[in-house]
Amino acid sequence: MAAEEHSPLAQFEIHPLVPIKLGGIDISFTNSALWMVAVVAAITLFMVLGLRQRAIVPGRWQSAVEMSYDFVANLLKDNVGSEGRRYFPFIFSLFMFILFGNIMGLLPGAFTITSHIIVTFAMAAVVFVGVTIIGFARHGLHFFSYFVPAGAPLWLLPIMIPIEIISYFIRPMSLSVRLFANMVAGHIMLAVVGGFVVGLGVWLGWAPLAFIVAIFALELLVAVLQAYVFSILSCIYLNDAIHMSH
Repeated sequence: MAAEEHSPLAQFEIHPLVPIKLGGIDISFTNSALWMVAVVAAITLFMVLGLRQRAIVPGRWQSAVEMSYDFVANLLKDNVGSEGRRYFPFIFSLFMFILFGNIMGLLPGAFTITSHIIVTFAMAAVVFVGVTIIGFARHGLHFFSYFVPAGAPLWLLPIMIPIEIISYFIRPMSLSVRLFANMVAGHIMLAVVGGFVVGLGVWLGWAPLAFIVAIFALELLVAVLQAYVFSILSCIYLNDAIHMSH
C-alpha cells in the first residue's frame, strides 16, 4: 500500500469525491471534475480581474488579459485569415482551458486534467467534428475533394486518397496523444526526481533538488507550449476546412 501511495503514477489516479449512480451508471463527481471546475473558475477570475477596470494605461491584470486576447487573435489571423474571427471565442476558450489546466497541474497536490487521454481526446474530438461540420457546411460535397491531392497523377489516386483519408481521421488521435504524453512524462519525471530528493536527505539531496527546479522550469515551458501547439493545430485544421488548402 505504501509503495502504491508513493508511486509516480499515483498522481494520475481518479478518485470519486461525491459518489453518484444513475441507472447503474457511475457519474460520480471526481477529483478530475473538481479540478476542471477550478480551472474554469480560475479563468473566470483572471478575466474578471483584468476587465473590471478598463484603463487607458492598463495595469498588470488588464495587460495579461489583453496579451492573451491579442495572442489568440493573431494566431487566428495568421493561420486562418479574417474569416477566422467568428471562431475566436472557441479557440480562445480552448487555449485558456488547456493553458490553465497545464499550469495549475504543476501546483503541489494538484490534479492535472490534461494528463488523461479521455480529456485530451474529448477536446480533440470537438475540434475534429467541428472542423468537419464547417467544411461540409461551407463546401458541401465538394469538401470530399480535400482528399484528392492537387496535381497528383490519376494512377496514384487509388493510393493517395486512402492515405489522405487515414491522415485526416488520425488528427484527433495525434492532437490528444501529443498533449497527454507530454504532460504525463513531465509529471512522472518530477515525481521520480522528487523521490530522490527525499531519499537522499538534506546533505545529499541538493543535486537532485537543483535538477528538479530545472525540470519544473522546463515543465512550465512545456505547459505553455502544449497549449500553443494544440491551438495552432486547431487553427490550421480550421483553415483547411474554410479554404480547402492542402
